[in-house]
Amino acid sequence: MHGKTTQSAVAELEREYFQRLSHYWPFEHKVIPDLKNSKKLSFNQVAEEEGKLLFKELQAGDWLVLLDEKGKELHSRAFAKQIQQWFNQSPKRLVFCIGGPYGFSPEVYQRANYKLSLSRMTFSHQIVRALFGEQLYRAATILKGEPYHHD
Repeated sequence: MHGKTTQSAVAELEREYFQRLSHYWPFEHKVIPDLKNSKKLSFNQVAEEEGKLLFKELQAGDWLVLLDEKGKELHSRAFAKQIQQWFNQSPKRLVFCIGGPYGFSPEVYQRANYKLSLSRMTFSHQIVRALFGEQLYRAATILKGEPYHHD
């Protein structure tokens, strides 16, 4: 994930869903630090440098899912089913990555196993973390048959 959450209400919501998630799955949240002197770099250079930082965090056997505007849109039940399919493939880790403001580098796109879109709209990475945390929690409750999600 990219950048720190600076809005306190959004940060609280993010913490709430990440805490809830930990009751269902081992869950870790990592933030790749902002680049220094990024204003001197082109958009492509920023994406490439951020990609290098991401690659340092990945391990062999990780299943990498990019949250990307060009990704596939799924409704909540389909997303839960997709997560279950990924777990059934026994990846070392399931890694979801929210890109920076300039997207991902070509190398990151090549490494990705899946591209997922939350919406055709653009959101700040801070809002996306809270929104995606809720969707991961929703998927967990769907898979456990709990009543959080209503059709």
